Amino acid sequence: MTSIQKRRLKRKAGYSLLEILIVISIIALIVTLVGPQLFKTFGGAQSKAAATQMNAIKTSLGTLNLDIGRYPTEAEGLSLLVQSPGEGAANWNGPYMSKVPSDPWGVPFHYLPPAEGGEPKIMTLGKDNKEGGTGENADITL
Repeated sequence: MTSIQKRRLKRKAGYSLLEILIVISIIALIVTLVGPQLFKTFGGAQSKAAATQMNAIKTSLGTLNLDIGRYPTEAEGLSLLVQSPGEGAANWNGPYMSKVPSDPWGVPFHYLPPAEGGEPKIMTLGKDNKEGGTGENADITL
């Protein structure tokens, strides 16, 4: 191989600074356009996950009600699903859940005992943990 051929090979090896800058610019443009859409989808997924968890809790509450003949009181709350109240529920046959989950934002679900003959309510206040709101901050009640 002649010295001229060696020099040509050295010039062709690797990428130029301009090529690298163009690739980085394209990647940054894609992230800027696609990123916000991904975060919107993720927020909706958290709300759906909260509703799914709440349905599981309601199912466990239904089974508890069949066993002991009542839903937990406000004082007992959802802890009655995982821990026996002792003498307060003779036919308790749990635990009905391995643990009571928190909502996707790390806050415990709120339990509202049923009115006479009604159904209990499980709710989360959304991402902001405040009443009201829209989108990810909306309250979810089942």
